[in-house]
Amino acid sequence: MSLVNNGILLAAEGDTLERLFDLDIQLLHDAALMIIAVFFLFLVLSYLLFEPARKMMEARREKIAKELKNAADSEKAAADLKAEYEEKLSGIKKEAEEILADARKRASEAEMRTIAEAREEASRITARAREEAELEKQKAADDVKREIVEVATLMAEKLLAANIDKARSEALLDETIASIGEKTWLNR
Repeated sequence: MSLVNNGILLAAEGDTLERLFDLDIQLLHDAALMIIAVFFLFLVLSYLLFEPARKMMEARREKIAKELKNAADSEKAAADLKAEYEEKLSGIKKEAEEILADARKRASEAEMRTIAEAREEASRITARAREEAELEKQKAADDVKREIVEVATLMAEKLLAANIDKARSEALLDETIASIGEKTWLNR
């Protein structure tokens, strides 16, 4: 309040200060022109400076939105590729298991086939060995019978030469042949 009182006192004291604010027409006119000039300056500057700044900001906003969209698309593509690769990997694992199972099956079949062939070969060898053993046994029996016949013939010749006449020697020979059997003569 002291300023207001001082201002009133100053106004009352002298004529030098006519009015406190000196609001005359010239001041109002200058103030109005200044406001209009600032307004036009604002319009011109907004057209020259603010509009390009707005366009730049809008372009930047669009660029950021586009980059975000591209990033989202890339992320989606990466997720799709990841899913595809995981599916392929799963398929490859299944295929590998199938191949291993098939290989094991074929190996087992080959093993069984080899074992079966070995058994067949062993039984053929055993059968051939039995046949050969039987033939050798038969041959040995035939040889023994032949030796017996030869020994009997020699004995018969010696006996015949010693005391027996011709009729008696033939009877002994027939007896010996009959005792040996007809099988000996047929097996040859």
